[in-house]
Amino acid sequence: MKVSKRFKEVASQVERNKVYDSVEAMALAVKTATAKFDESVELHVKLGVDSKHADQQVRGVVVLPNGTGKSVKVLVIAKGEKADEATAAGADVVGAEEIIAKIQKDNWFDFDVCITTPDMMGMVGRIARLLGPKGLMPNPKSGTVTMDITKAVKEVKAGKVEYRLDKTNIIHVAVGKVSFGAEKLHENFATVMDAIIKAKPSSAKGTYLRSVSISTTMGPGIKVSYAKANA
Repeated sequence: MKVSKRFKEVASQVERNKVYDSVEAMALAVKTATAKFDESVELHVKLGVDSKHADQQVRGVVVLPNGTGKSVKVLVIAKGEKADEATAAGADVVGAEEIIAKIQKDNWFDFDVCITTPDMMGMVGRIARLLGPKGLMPNPKSGTVTMDITKAVKEVKAGKVEYRLDKTNIIHVAVGKVSFGAEKLHENFATVMDAIIKAKPSSAKGTYLRSVSISTTMGPGIKVSYAKANA
């Protein structure tokens, strides 16, 4: 794969085999982000679990103390008072049958998060095969199937993110934008790391955190040590 001159210059500032202190790593990520847009900073955590086993799944949600740095479009599928509640809470789109029909017929996915009430899940189930592959299907575990619509909408708007294990036993989650600065990015990073550690399955044996790294949208990976690793 051809590597640009800019990437080579940036990569030269990162020692490939060095594992950086988390504070130092975040400062380095900010320093080496030279793209003309506000790059995202993503966390990558390889865990010592087997995602093939149901009792070793690692998944959860966490509200980043400094938000995500991006505007999140929220769709709420609800009726009556709950629909009114969603609108008052700041949901971008609120509807029921007409929204489901729009997704089915028009292939409409102009939203980032879908929230619904338990009584609407039967209806939402009709479009599960469309929402699922895009990671948009509401789920009680992620707090997107709930009667507390106000709380759900406000948490998502405030910077709530979901983390989940992929097939290679790695969690990928964005922890903010370069413009946040190293301190705020580190606060978000530490919040996610603490949540992942607390989510350690009781059936997991051996080293839980196999590796931790961060990278900006256009930057190289930076290996990170974490004080609470394997706690």
